[in-house]
Amino acid sequence: MEDELFNQIVSVFNSLVSWVAAGAMMFGGVVPYIPQYRDIRRTQNAEGFSTYVCLVLLVANILRILFRFGRYFETLLLWQSIIMIATMLVMLNLCTSVRMATELSTKRRSFIDFDWNYFWSWSRFVDYVQCVLAFTLVAAYITYLLLDSALFVETLGFLAVFAEAMLGTPQLYCNYQNKSTEGMSIKMVLMWTSGDTFKTGYFLLTEAPMQFWTCGLLQVFVDVAILFQVYYYSRYPQKPVSHTVSHTTSAKAL
Repeated sequence: MEDELFNQIVSVFNSLVSWVAAGAMMFGGVVPYIPQYRDIRRTQNAEGFSTYVCLVLLVANILRILFRFGRYFETLLLWQSIIMIATMLVMLNLCTSVRMATELSTKRRSFIDFDWNYFWSWSRFVDYVQCVLAFTLVAAYITYLLLDSALFVETLGFLAVFAEAMLGTPQLYCNYQNKSTEGMSIKMVLMWTSGDTFKTGYFLLTEAPMQFWTCGLLQVFVDVAILFQVYYYSRYPQKPVSHTVSHTTSAKAL
């Protein structure tokens, strides 16, 4: 009787751990963007966050979903990609709204202008949606035509992993251009670093394919470089602190 009760407790515990792990896998990638989203909403300033981070993650997760048609992977990772795509669209919607509310120029830029100088710097959220849909349709059509090619499928999978590995580079470049990390959520980068370190360690311990842990190491390197920027630009300021945020917003922040 006691053995049966113990087995039931162990079974329930294992199920609970599995559910928690599944939830962490699906929503863990979204968590780092919560503090960044709140900071942008609070300050009404999106200057410190690079929307190219959203572009990288949108491309990576769309490619990963298409990769599933050529090589099956667990449904959990599929939902992870869908949730991440939705999160990046939410971030883009907020950044676009904030930027347009504070932008002095009355000129509106749209996706259908096909002006490369303003790529991913459009005035309306709907333009970003149009771009994402266009990319998805083109990539899906190419995948449909070449789905029988093992080389194409493997290349597609590698591009998805590599694109995700380059996640932090737009933020790194944005900080370099601004000579400051003001407006960027340090909590977000710390969560990136911890998550990428854990993921890379998991790849190494489980002897995952080389491209997985190589791209993981690249992600950790970029995360550490961004954290170094935080230290360097706070220790050696390159420009005066921005005062674009109104006193009202500052009061709300307090």
